[in-house]
Amino acid sequence: MAVIGGQLKPDLPAKFAGDSNMPGQINVEELEKSLLKPRTIFNQLLIVFVTVLTLTALVPLFSVLWMLLWKGGHNLSLAVFTQLPPSPMEEGGGFGNAILGTFVIVSIASMISIPIGVLTACFLSQSETGSGLASTVRFAAKVLTGFPSILAGVFAYGALVLTMGGYSAIAGGVALSILMLPTIVLTSEEAIRMVPKKMKEAAIGMGATDTQLMWMVLLPTAIPGIMTGVMLALARAAGETAPLLFTALFSNYWLGSSGHIDLRQPTASLAVLIYNFAGAPFDNQTSMAWTAALILVVMVLISNLIGQLFSRRQIN
Repeated sequence: MAVIGGQLKPDLPAKFAGDSNMPGQINVEELEKSLLKPRTIFNQLLIVFVTVLTLTALVPLFSVLWMLLWKGGHNLSLAVFTQLPPSPMEEGGGFGNAILGTFVIVSIASMISIPIGVLTACFLSQSETGSGLASTVRFAAKVLTGFPSILAGVFAYGALVLTMGGYSAIAGGVALSILMLPTIVLTSEEAIRMVPKKMKEAAIGMGATDTQLMWMVLLPTAIPGIMTGVMLALARAAGETAPLLFTALFSNYWLGSSGHIDLRQPTASLAVLIYNFAGAPFDNQTSMAWTAALILVVMVLISNLIGQLFSRRQIN
């Protein structure tokens, strides 16, 4: 032990003493030698390897974005958002009805899936460990996560399209709600379970009932995590095509062209417009498909960014 500043300090090894023998001074020569050790070199090689793999994985993403900007960006104009799809060999036009239809169908799906999903998450988060019903519901939600989207469209076709006698925005919303539901349930349950235990105990200690605990403590605290799941579910639903081919189909007209909005009629959507126009033999419609794809990617990207913001808010 050495006396430094009136206090006892442990003696440092001689190799860290340096030329001046000052405690705490690092020997630069020993540090340079440690950088040449096999373990250090192997660690650096792994860092370089992982960095290269990460950049390689990003190549397809940026390639798609670049192609969309290159082929679809030059058609961007106000007419794209305000006019109807062009006919074959017709110049100009837009897909404002498809943008509106996408918002309407996704809104219907949200009104169905969000309340059911959040309430289901409340039940799962408060259920006792080993509950058979809770385990069954949780397992079903996980199975639905990998549920083929076209099967959701077939189900909605049989349950609603045939029953209502035609394609409609309502049937499309129901089909998309099936795909949104598992994401909302699982992420909301996890967000509620992440609420600090001290907050629950404090609320119970103040005499709060289970209902008051859920609505006044758990849900307000878990809102950022719940919103993250909702935005991710919206991003998935907005890009689905197969379910809408069986349910909402497509329309070249505005949703409210008859003077009032009728949700029981075929409705345009961006995903189906891209599907129809991408394989068309006419250059104007193919170009419009690229522009619609760019708009759809931007919408999905915005939804994901909003979800990330809510996620960071929950972490902080």
